[in-house]
Amino acid sequence: MATKVVMVDDLDGHDGEDVAKRDFEVSGVTYTIDLGDENFKRLEELLDALAPYIEKAVKVRQAGRARKGTADTAPRLRGYSNSDVREWATAEGIEVSERGKIADEVYEKFIAAHPDAKPEE
Repeated sequence: MATKVVMVDDLDGHDGEDVAKRDFEVSGVTYTIDLGDENFKRLEELLDALAPYIEKAVKVRQAGRARKGTADTAPRLRGYSNSDVREWATAEGIEVSERGKIADEVYEKFIAAHPDAKPEE
């Protein structure tokens, strides 16, 4: 006994022999939808009407994540690296993470102990 698959039009919900999976393309992307003959004809007409606009349009890229400006980052130290700051802090018994952002207070203490590291303003 064969099972009969009933296709339903995704747009208006009617079922019928004319409903089928229909593929269409917009700007190089292929979509699929279940439509009857009448709704598929409407879709094709709309796509034909839209084609000149799509051809003239420019694809908008999604913006990347914004980078923090230099005002939001820790001050740069003159002549010293973050590794130098971490090594010094560990030797002084100051808690500092092995990776990631170094707390502003740690930089301030490092600069107080190494005046030559003070960044230019």
